[in-house]
This record gives sequence, structure tokens and C-alpha cells, in this order.
Amino acid sequence: MLLLGAALAAAVLALSARASAPPVGPLPKGPVTSIQVEHGQLFALVLPKPANGYAWRGAKNTNVKVAKPLDEGELNGNIVLVYKALKAGKTTIAYGLTKDETEKAYKSQTFQVTVT
Repeated sequence: MLLLGAALAAAVLALSARASAPPVGPLPKGPVTSIQVEHGQLFALVLPKPANGYAWRGAKNTNVKVAKPLDEGELNGNIVLVYKALKAGKTTIAYGLTKDETEKAYKSQTFQVTVT
């Protein structure tokens, strides 16, 4: 019982540490990709796998009423982010490459999504 309580406390601390990461700061100029997708469809965004110690982090608020993130994973050495197009509209999905969970973005990748 004591061991279970310790494991639960460790999990809560890990989650709260992750939730307290600072937001990504200003994005450097980077590629912008335009995507058009029909509502109800799934679509994937692909980012190159970062070097050790770096992470792609969401950098701007995405209109989740237009496109909602569903899942992410790694495929062929790339980071794949799966979204669902929910309703007609436009949204911007931007990622910044940061060192661990710091504020400074070293690279950026932006996706302009239009859902029809």
C-alpha cells in the first residue's frame, strides 16, 4: 500500500512538472505549409526528429473547434502528429524546436490549415 502511494505521488509530481513548462517564445522564421482538408477527415503533420535534448513544442493556440490533435508518434525517424478536421474554417498550427522545455525556439514549422 505504501509503495502504491509513493508511485502515485511520483506520477503526480512528474505531471505537475511537465505542466509547468514555460510557453514557447517568439518563433524564428521557418517553413509554412498550407493544407486543405475536408471536415471529418484525419490528417497528419510531420516534423523531423529533433536531436537529443531538443523537443518540438506547440507554439501557438490552435482553434481546436476547427482541427483537434488526436495522437503523435514516431515513424521512419520523424515525428508524426495526427489531427482531425472537425468543422469548416481556418487555423494555424505552429511548433517551435526548443532545448528541452525552455522558452527559446531555435527553429519553427507552421501549418496553415483550411477545413472545407
